[in-house]
Amino acid sequence: MKTYSAKPAEIEKKWFLIDAEGLVLGRLASRVALILRGKHKPSYTPHMDCGDHVVIVNAEKVTLTGKKRADKTYYWHTGYPGGIKERTADQILGGKHPERVILKAVERMVPRNPLGRQQMRSLRVYAGPEHKHEAQQPEPLDIAAMNPKNKRSA
Repeated sequence: MKTYSAKPAEIEKKWFLIDAEGLVLGRLASRVALILRGKHKPSYTPHMDCGDHVVIVNAEKVTLTGKKRADKTYYWHTGYPGGIKERTADQILGGKHPERVILKAVERMVPRNPLGRQQMRSLRVYAGPEHKHEAQQPEPLDIAAMNPKNKRSA
């Protein structure tokens, strides 16, 4: 028996639409990373981009468990001496680009190499309920129904 390896011509990419309203951030991000990599398919090949496209709407309404919304801190450095900056998840979700919280969570779950960057291009995140991918006819994916822990009740 030979090991199956997908060829670029054999890879079919589907489109999924996920509504992030009320979903727990980490559980959403891990499921999205799995879909972007293609690990949900039986034809998964580690060195090929066989994942699907994912569109996430209502990113501003994602929830975090415990006190993470106030305590979780994102750091970056400006490149200048003493240039370390920080922002909490609450500041980002309440700010101009709330979709960046989901982008960072998923980005840190895919490989940090050229293939991971290529797979991240298949992810589109929108803060509100509108998106511009109706022409691709994305299939709705209900992550909240997969596990009761995926949706935050209060």
